[in-house]
Amino acid sequence: MSMKEKLNVEFIKNLSLKKKEPEWMLNFRLKAYEAFLKIENPTFGPALNFSFDDILYYKKTEEQKHDWKEVSQDTYHTFCKLGVVDAENKYLDGVSNQLESEVVYHHNITDKNIIFCSTDEALQKYPDLFKKYFNTLVKYDENKYTALNGAVWSGGSFIYIPPYTKLDRPLQSYFRIDTESLGQFERTIIIVDEGAELSYIEGCTARSYAKSSLHAGVVEIFVGKNAKCRYSTIQNWSTDVYNLVTKRALVDTNGTMEWIDGNIGSKLTMKYPCCVLKGDNSKGTCVTISLASSNQDQDTGAGMIHLGKNTKSNIISKSIARNGGNATYRGKVRIGKDALNSDAMIKCDTLILDELSKSDTIPTNILENNESVLEHEATVSKISDDNLFYLMSKGIPKEKCEELIVLGFLEEFREELPMEYAVELNQLIKRNL
Repeated sequence: MSMKEKLNVEFIKNLSLKKKEPEWMLNFRLKAYEAFLKIENPTFGPALNFSFDDILYYKKTEEQKHDWKEVSQDTYHTFCKLGVVDAENKYLDGVSNQLESEVVYHHNITDKNIIFCSTDEALQKYPDLFKKYFNTLVKYDENKYTALNGAVWSGGSFIYIPPYTKLDRPLQSYFRIDTESLGQFERTIIIVDEGAELSYIEGCTARSYAKSSLHAGVVEIFVGKNAKCRYSTIQNWSTDVYNLVTKRALVDTNGTMEWIDGNIGSKLTMKYPCCVLKGDNSKGTCVTISLASSNQDQDTGAGMIHLGKNTKSNIISKSIARNGGNATYRGKVRIGKDALNSDAMIKCDTLILDELSKSDTIPTNILENNESVLEHEATVSKISDDNLFYLMSKGIPKEKCEELIVLGFLEEFREELPMEYAVELNQLIKRNL
């Protein structure tokens, strides 16, 4: 079921009707659409050169299944080739796979009393819990793309981890675009209750086409007291995808939030995972890599907002630019006036592989009290001729030498991934160098 129609009020009403949503969600969608029409594109970052009239805003390929034997052969083979089917039983406690606009396969492997389902399903099955958290951390009218997501959202993952529950293995969601000019607008909500722990992995790919596609997801994460959440992303979108994502976490007392964010594909990415450190002694970390190659803009970074006392944040950004690519770090760290005895550290390192490529570091750092520490350091470097000469003198070809140096540069990021995903990342990096 495809809906290649002009985006308007009638389209949104039909979409909500197809999904059998309650009236309050339809009203929310219409309010978000009204905001989308009024809000302009961001005034910062790279130019967004695509037409909203060319986007396919909704496509459903098949109903959600819980057994691979019931999924269509085309869908099954697509996810087999991506390695998703093989990884399910080996490394994961649950999986959710989205193709185009809807989740097509979902399986909870763990027998623990968690909620892990598509966001559409959560709206129907857990309406009170859903409404309590939906649109509370990322407001629909923050920017043009949160408004667009609010109007046409479909799919995504909804996770609730009960108090003091710890999963043995990660949960994973995989998002795939297979249709030309598709817009994918998933909505993900994760609640990690008091004392609980969750590791969640997200993968993203798309088939390559001549026309641009749009990915504009929204992620809201709530980390309870003494709880911990790790959200790892490796996105390898094709180079015709505009990847415009808003991700934010609210962290309570003694809670810990970790963003592990890898950006390799896409034509253009604008993504800045954020932690709001609301509770005293809460911690936030963001370790990110960006690889920008020919005709690619990777405008990425992180945000850390310190509100509670004794809060700590750490941002590590690794950027690589090659073949004329543009890799930019853009971030915001603010230590509020009441966030006494807090510490923030930002470290941005960029490796430029040729004369055609470029990189910028654009930080906004705000310190509002005299009892806290905020540090920022940045380096930009090229591959050392001495290092290349030394490695080549050992009989290693130049291309292999550059690959080894790049992989060493990214070691801090790879160390944060499970072994199987670090191996996958290595292969992605090698294919993109």
